[in-house]
Amino acid sequence: MTSTPGSGGPTAAPTPRPSDRASDRPAGPTDPARPRLRRRFSRAERLVHRATGALMLLCVATAACLYVPQLAELVGRRYLVVTVHQWSGLLLPAPFLVGLASPAFRADLRRLNRFAPHDKEWLRAVRRRDFRPESRPAGKFNAGQKLYGGWIAGAVLVMLATGLMMWFTWLTPLVWRTSATFVHDWLSLAVGLVLVGHIGMAFADPEARRGMRTGSVERPWAEREHPLWKEEE
Repeated sequence: MTSTPGSGGPTAAPTPRPSDRASDRPAGPTDPARPRLRRRFSRAERLVHRATGALMLLCVATAACLYVPQLAELVGRRYLVVTVHQWSGLLLPAPFLVGLASPAFRADLRRLNRFAPHDKEWLRAVRRRDFRPESRPAGKFNAGQKLYGGWIAGAVLVMLATGLMMWFTWLTPLVWRTSATFVHDWLSLAVGLVLVGHIGMAFADPEARRGMRTGSVERPWAEREHPLWKEEE
């Protein structure tokens, strides 16, 4: 009788099933053994974030060169630094305004602007220093990200308004310009500190950085850090 592979005799090992053989191979991009990715940010959202971040860092860097004597001496060309600072600040809202043409960007703005009961629970857990994922429920954006987004948006508007008063001196009385200079200087310091914290938290979470870099995150990360994200959709 003609034998078939894997059936040479009673003691022969059975032929592995296709699924068993597949599990021995390294997981490829389309292999079920690889955790599936979940789309987090569209291309338009990532471009808005990068452009805004670049303009914001340029504003902070030029401001430091204007107000720190050691940096001012090192860089020189004060008029050029002032010009770059003014125009980078003036263009700062531009990526946001262009991004409004993207439906995904507008949808995420609505999420950031909506504070739900579970966000209060997230903040209470932060106050108690409770780092367990189950004690910090979050949708696509957690409460900290929502507060940061609202604060930085308000800060940009205030910085823009006070900066215009300082730039176009004939538009407002002297007392307004003096107050605007005070607010602009101290708020710029606060923005710089907040940005340092934002960058530090991004470096502490590689998967979050990957989401902003590539647009996708691993599904287990999304389910652990943002368990209510699916319900929002």
